[in-house]
Amino acid sequence: MHTKEKTSAMDMTTGNIILLLVQFSIPLIIGNLFQMMYNTVDSLVVGNFVGKEALAAVGSTTMIVNMLVFFFNGVSTGAGVVISRYYGAKEYDWLHTAVETTIFVTLVCGVLFTVIGILMVHPMLIFMSTPDDVMDAATIYLRIYFAGMLGLLVYNMGSGILRAVGDTRRPLLFLIFTSVVNVVLDLLFVIVFHAGIAGVAYATIISQFISAGMIMVLLMRTKDVYCFSWKDMGCNPSVLRQIFTIGLPAGVQSVLTAFSNVFVQSYINSFGSACMAGWSCYNKLDTFIMLPMQSMSQAATTFVGQNIGAGKNDRVNKGTVQSITLIVGITGVIAVFLFFLAAPATGIFTGDVEVIRYGAMFLRTNVFFMLLNCVNHTLAGALRGRGDSTGPMVIMLLNFVAVRQVYLFVMTHFISNTERLVGFSYPVGWTACCITEVLYFYLRWGRKRPD
Repeated sequence: MHTKEKTSAMDMTTGNIILLLVQFSIPLIIGNLFQMMYNTVDSLVVGNFVGKEALAAVGSTTMIVNMLVFFFNGVSTGAGVVISRYYGAKEYDWLHTAVETTIFVTLVCGVLFTVIGILMVHPMLIFMSTPDDVMDAATIYLRIYFAGMLGLLVYNMGSGILRAVGDTRRPLLFLIFTSVVNVVLDLLFVIVFHAGIAGVAYATIISQFISAGMIMVLLMRTKDVYCFSWKDMGCNPSVLRQIFTIGLPAGVQSVLTAFSNVFVQSYINSFGSACMAGWSCYNKLDTFIMLPMQSMSQAATTFVGQNIGAGKNDRVNKGTVQSITLIVGITGVIAVFLFFLAAPATGIFTGDVEVIRYGAMFLRTNVFFMLLNCVNHTLAGALRGRGDSTGPMVIMLLNFVAVRQVYLFVMTHFISNTERLVGFSYPVGWTACCITEVLYFYLRWGRKRPD
């Protein structure tokens, strides 16, 4: 029998809801910032010390890597919901079984993704029309990266297990440490050993395996209920079905939504390099604005999952409303500052006057609509915490992909093909998604108690 002892986990079934959500989210926001730094260091190093072909190679592989990572993060969400429910219900034996099943799935996926990734590198690069002068460097980088995919997946899933029981602090500390290691190894391999793009790739996977090792040691040595034991590792069919019921829709949604943005980029590309650069600057700022709402979405998933497990249905509904209210308020303050400081904010990335003009235009046009996106992501997180992952998937795919693409086609072919209206395709998707998701939540869940 597994019993609960003194722990670094956070029981979100009691206490002030707002305070719990803030305490949970802050380490996630900081961690996401370091994750962004982790992913951009490779580009900075090769861009400054190797050459433009290597920089283009790293940049051109981002979408390929993200497709697999986004899909697996969806599966991780499913595992987190299942574990948070057992934790909230204090069903510690089932929680232990869920952890063992989760690690088993991670190891199997890690091996499969590694093999598939290495075999598919060249066909994927050809499909993306990778230029000849970039092909060799991109192939080297991706093959080495996929060889270390297991480390990344183990860390992400281990962090998901800890988040499910409310512990966001220790995954953050591990990420900070390995981010520093990655920077040091990048510089060492490229500047001292002259390993070029291969050195950057090796630095990345070594750092990922270190983070995976740290998270596994923690899970094995903890005396808490979520401890992992190799001798108990197995695959429970019931738990596996629960994980995939929630995780697969979340993964599919993330992958297809990311892929749809490629088509938006193709419309932007028709306006020339200055507009492309301005759109790129806007997207960098957009990514930073998204960090708090993504973290609050994860907080809402864990909060709802734990409280449904504990049978505290009124607290589930209060937490959902308060998490949305809190993140809308925070993002609103950020939006006001960025609206009035759009040009200086864009100027962080470039000194080109025309690029700054485009970036500021996109930012001022779209920034306040991010408040609707707060509702989208946080409510989707709360729905996943209830075990409803298919609803948010269908809604987001319908609006972020289908509605957005229809809008772009109609607008550019029949009304007015301008930069501002093409950039406005993001708010169109967000608005339609917000209306649809709120209606869905009310009709599906608003008039009855959670399961």
